[in-house]
Formats: sequence, C-alpha cells, structure tokens
Amino acid sequence: MKPPSTSARPAFSSRSPQTGTDYVIYVDAPEQGVRQGPMPSVLLMDGDYLFDAAVAAARALAASGRIPPTVVVGVGYGSGFGQPGNHRGRDYTPTASSDEPSSGGADAFHSYLVGTLWPELARRFPLRDDARVIAGHSLGSLLVLHALFQEDAFFAGALASAPSIWWDNRSILGAISRLRESRASLAGRLYLGVGADDTPSMTGDIALLEEQLRARPFAGLSVVSESFPGRDHYDVAPLTMSGGLASLLG
Repeated sequence: MKPPSTSARPAFSSRSPQTGTDYVIYVDAPEQGVRQGPMPSVLLMDGDYLFDAAVAAARALAASGRIPPTVVVGVGYGSGFGQPGNHRGRDYTPTASSDEPSSGGADAFHSYLVGTLWPELARRFPLRDDARVIAGHSLGSLLVLHALFQEDAFFAGALASAPSIWWDNRSILGAISRLRESRASLAGRLYLGVGADDTPSMTGDIALLEEQLRARPFAGLSVVSESFPGRDHYDVAPLTMSGGLASLLG
C-alpha cells in the first residue's frame, strides 16, 4: 500500500470517545491578515491523501476571489489504505456489509466530527456556522452523503467526489428515500463530481441518485453535478475539489 501522500504535517491529534480512535488532523488556515471575520470551513475525509488537493483548490479559488478565505481541515489516520490503523472501512460506511467486517460505524464517526472535533476547531479558529462543508472522495463521499441526508444536518454543504453509492446494494439510496418520506425539505447544497472515464457502475450510480432527487426533490436542497472528460476514479479529485468548493462556497 502507498504511504499517506499529503506533504503537510499534522496540526494536532484528536481522540474520539465515540469511536475509540486517535485521528490525525491536518489544518490549512488563512493568515490573520486576510481573515475577514468568521470563515467557511471544509472538513475533508481521507486527509492523509486528499489534503494537498483540497488546500490547493481552496487557496486558488480564494486568491481569485471566487470563494472567501477558507479553513481546510483534513481528517486522517496516519496510515495507508488497508493498514491496521486506517479505519475508513468502519468510519465511512453507514451500514454493515460482509465486504468489510468492521463496517457500519458512520453514525459514531459522524458524532465524533460534530460533537468532538468541531468544538475543538471552533475553539482554535473563527468559523462560520452557516458555511460548514463536508467533503470526500470515493468511500469518503459515502460518508458525505450520509452526513447531508440527516433529520438535522450539521453541514450546510456536501462535496461528494465519485461517491461509493454501490456500498451494501446502494443502501444509501434507500436511506435518502426514507428521509424524503418523513420530510419534504432539506436546506443545503450538494455537489456531485465524477470522472467521465470512471467505471460505468460509478457513473451509473450517480445518475440513479440524480434521478431520485429529481423525481422527489427536497425543497431547499440545491444539487450541482459535474462530469470531467478524460478523468477516472484516481485522477479526478483535484478537479472535483475545485469545482465543488466553487459551487458550495462561491
């Protein structure tokens, strides 16, 4: 397995009482001189791998005036995919599946993000409560969808790059359908991004989600979807990070 690929040093370690795991937290915050009061924030899954791409996108967009100065926070494990210290298969999956023995821990992980990590970040930085974005790629985007489609969603924006809707026989689609049965509105923004050269199952599953949301939309939820020609599952993240942040925070 590849080692973590971000070039950044962790800002601090965060212990989760909800999952019993120590997380490696990466932070890129604008200098005090460019801050203009409380700032938007992006909470990024797989921070060990995607932090550099998200930071590059946020800095470039802010420099061009397309988004405000934004705090980017990467949540990582300090270990590579498949290694014992990496619990993405547990933390990012809302339901248990035989594909991953430890799966189904998304609720506990989401409780950690909202109840433990966020208060610590808000203590360290002036953050806007109305501009919280959760972002991820692949399995991390499954967690992003789970976080958005809640009865009381904590995050105003959701950046789902190539989301793993396939998980557990597309159980996330059923969860979204059940939520729609119980409520007609959901305030928030959803960005869906994918490489046009990703697998047919990946692009097809995103189309299923888009059709579901068109057929029975949530009032107050805006949805933007982009497909990037010539990109696949492994090289699309820099483009989806940029496109997603521009859409959600612009």
